[in-house]
Amino acid sequence: MNNRPGVTRQYRFLVVVIATIASTGGLLFGFDTGVISGAIPYFQQRFRLGNDWVELITTAGLLGAVIGALSVGRVADLIGRKKVILAAAIVFSIGAVWSGMAPDERILLLARFFLGIAIGVSSFAVPLYIAEISPARIRGVLVSLFQLLITIGIMVSYFSDSAFALPEGAPGYAECWRPMFYVGVIPALIMFVGMIFLPETPRWLISKGREEECRSILMKVEDPALIEDVLSRMKAETALDSDNRVRWSDVLQPWLRTPLFIAIGIMFVQQFTGINTIIYYSPKIFLMSGFDGARAAILASISVGVVNVVFTVLSLFLVDRIGRRKLYFVGLSGMVVALLAMSSCFALQADLGDAVKQITIALVWIYCAFFALSLGPLGWLIISEVFPLKVRGIGTSIGSLACWLFNGLVAFTFFKIVRALTLQGTDIVIRGENLGNPAGAFGLYALVGIAGLLWGYFYLPETKGKSLERIEEHWRKRRSPRQL
Repeated sequence: MNNRPGVTRQYRFLVVVIATIASTGGLLFGFDTGVISGAIPYFQQRFRLGNDWVELITTAGLLGAVIGALSVGRVADLIGRKKVILAAAIVFSIGAVWSGMAPDERILLLARFFLGIAIGVSSFAVPLYIAEISPARIRGVLVSLFQLLITIGIMVSYFSDSAFALPEGAPGYAECWRPMFYVGVIPALIMFVGMIFLPETPRWLISKGREEECRSILMKVEDPALIEDVLSRMKAETALDSDNRVRWSDVLQPWLRTPLFIAIGIMFVQQFTGINTIIYYSPKIFLMSGFDGARAAILASISVGVVNVVFTVLSLFLVDRIGRRKLYFVGLSGMVVALLAMSSCFALQADLGDAVKQITIALVWIYCAFFALSLGPLGWLIISEVFPLKVRGIGTSIGSLACWLFNGLVAFTFFKIVRALTLQGTDIVIRGENLGNPAGAFGLYALVGIAGLLWGYFYLPETKGKSLERIEEHWRKRRSPRQL
């Protein structure tokens, strides 16, 4: 007879190791999302670019992510989750080197688009890999590890940027953005080497009829007493999937329109309250607030990354305790207040003087803290809960695609909105460049947040403690989200 406690600790330890290595994809996702924020002031000056080009280069990575996320599903089913993640690691490495070596803005745009494909692939394949290889009892925690690694990746990118950032006039100032991109090769190689030694997921193996290989892996990662039960359920689910092919049109059935509207709606609120203007452009925002030079602005951005990680960890402990709706309303309300305060701060910049710097960074901390507590994790959690099993894959894909598209629109329009909503006489000019004033942009994002509070009151369901089957039954009865 097995020593149950010892066996349990052994398989759990191995699964945690596997999930941690695979979650390096989340760290890469976060790193390559955040690294551009520190590089922008330097390559913008190196190539003498306007903010329109900055928006294009930033958005290129997001467009690549959309294409990567759209194309990877079928490929992952054909060749396996592990091979797709290995391929993503190679693309990450090539994209990092290509970005750092870019001789002009057009090549940098192409390199960021190429790297974005890897971001989109990893955003789909890594959580899928972890979910399929994890025991059911700890699956939620391990899949959440991916989201945590994304925030850690963003924080690491800020630290990395600060390590290479140089003060204006220093030797190599115009080229110091290149090693910021090169650093991305290191986690990519770690993920590639680590994934070589990891197994394919049991769920994919059983779908290909490789039962003995599936059983062999389950013996390493699953509770020994549950192996046969897990195997039989996998076989039954695979047979069901093959007998009931799902079409994209299935999610448009009348009784499924409400969860579809919820999935798209929460991603709209998540993105159009402006979080990624902070992630991508925080050094530029801090420069507008009066920080002296790109290096000082990048150093200030580090604190944003730290706040993001700390409050993401806190959200993992709160989401199943206080519920989705309460977390949503508390978090979004805090974000709206912070955005309105930031808008007022920039509008009154001439009167506030040097205090604007300290006020801005404090308000950005507050804004990011409330986002990390609420909309950050809730967006991905809600879209994974509101769809019935049969269309969950398609529904989640639509929610993810909506997130990337909205993300791209926000990144592409930020400086345009800043210019369009700048009041006469409040322009911020740095080194002869008129940057406009972000007061109007932050005010607009606050209005979206207020609309999001109204939307959430009527449409955000409370899924805490509700089985997925009960949620499906609720939609079939055509009941409103508030009645759940």
